[in-house]
Amino acid sequence: MSTILENPTFVLFAILFVGLALGNITIKGVSLGASGVLFAALLAGHLKLQVPAGLSEIGTAFFVYAVGLGVGNRFFSSLRSRGKKLILVALVIVLSGWLTAWGMCLLLGIDLSVGAGLFAGACTSTPALAAALDAAQLRGLDESVINIGYGVAYPVGVIGIVLFVQLLPRLLNQSLDSGKDAGSAAAGAGDIQARLIKVENPAVFGQTPLCIEQKNGMSCRITRMMRQGRLMPLQPADTLAAGDEVLLVGDKEQLKHDSALLGEMLAADTRLPVLRDEAENLIILSPAMDNKSLRQLDTMGNFGITISRISRLGNTFVPDADTQIQRNDVVRVVGTPDAIAAFKKECGHRESALDMADLLSLTGGLVLGILLGKLNFSLGGGDGFSLGMAGGPLVVALIMGHFGKMGPIVGYIPRPSRILVMNLGLMLFLAGAGVKGGEHLVETLAAHGMSMLLVGVVVAMLPLVLGYAFARKVMHMEMPEILGCCCGSQTSTPALGAITAKTDSQDPVIAYSTAYPVALILMTVLAQILVQLA
Repeated sequence: MSTILENPTFVLFAILFVGLALGNITIKGVSLGASGVLFAALLAGHLKLQVPAGLSEIGTAFFVYAVGLGVGNRFFSSLRSRGKKLILVALVIVLSGWLTAWGMCLLLGIDLSVGAGLFAGACTSTPALAAALDAAQLRGLDESVINIGYGVAYPVGVIGIVLFVQLLPRLLNQSLDSGKDAGSAAAGAGDIQARLIKVENPAVFGQTPLCIEQKNGMSCRITRMMRQGRLMPLQPADTLAAGDEVLLVGDKEQLKHDSALLGEMLAADTRLPVLRDEAENLIILSPAMDNKSLRQLDTMGNFGITISRISRLGNTFVPDADTQIQRNDVVRVVGTPDAIAAFKKECGHRESALDMADLLSLTGGLVLGILLGKLNFSLGGGDGFSLGMAGGPLVVALIMGHFGKMGPIVGYIPRPSRILVMNLGLMLFLAGAGVKGGEHLVETLAAHGMSMLLVGVVVAMLPLVLGYAFARKVMHMEMPEILGCCCGSQTSTPALGAITAKTDSQDPVIAYSTAYPVALILMTVLAQILVQLA
């Protein structure tokens, strides 16, 4: 048995198995999840077991890059939208947590390296832990104490925020369904629907659907026409006449406007289910179509097909004539089987590519992120700072997620693949970091055990109280929005789950998604600063 325990690969997978089994244990709706790996790794480190070298760095790069891609498409937009008040609340919560950790560590005589781990753990932020470890490595400091601080404070942070969001509405006798529920309206505004329209406007008689769309600047697309009781794909020569029934696809609100240009919107029709017969999702891989507008491609004239929807970077929208096709777009094509087959060949579609991660882009993005992380930014007169293994890939991923591509590197990974990369990276990071931290677990707990626990409790709870007071009294926010913002500011998905299980309002989810990326980046920076001050 001792021989197999000397095999680092076996030890790694044993830690992952035991940690995940521990994380699946649920008590009162609270579980450790993937972070159970950290506690299994701390025990393994205490027993002097080893895992493959470099594991933490590999895991960090995978994890933060996948996280950045996931939030990049909404991070920059949140900075200029109505989410500014949510960002301010997130800043109050994160900064007050950092100041609390810094002040209490100085007061209680706890090393600030340990404080960085306590701060990351109380805020349940694994990227912040990764950033702190990266900063400690660059300065030649003991990384193990940071891991121990995180391990002590993390359970407090998880349990604290979950209890806070569940108990606060009860204590204040406030309903989670209060407020305007702007989120529900926002969610409904973007729904793409297909409706039958009866053509009655003489101004469009005798014109092709494409001509009508372009001349009137329509946001919706005409994709089919009723022939002999069946909706058929459009043909290049089709023109509209009085009494024709056509299928209009578009945003729920835009449908009302554009249908009025054609005639009357009909009630729901049982004939609509036949629409699946002559439509297919295709992925654009041909360089010849990259950055070409639908007007330039003239898909109806050249191929006899209509592109009714485009899915890009996880978002689906209805294109217009000036919409540019980008490589890796997934387009909804409507046409006859022969027309679809011809277009499929031209666009380079491969069935396996629909749900496959572009490994060239994944590795290319990581290379750029690691290079950025290694750059040293001088502040003048000092050693300067670098973004490190956590910050570099995160910044690159945010940019890639926002702009979609950087040269040949595409900033999109299908959600199932991205979640796999993120979780795998997280577990590898926790396993490597935990084993290092476990080597000095007993000594550190013996020296600062109760003090560390106290710091973890205060850092986890005080910022939430201050954040609630600021959001309520200064920002005049409603309870659902405040609680969602608190979850995002503490990067706590379990707490968000506890809220959404008790309300149909979308306000908590929108608030969470706005505050989360801001808190994520700020925590990674502040955790490194604590290490720099040590």
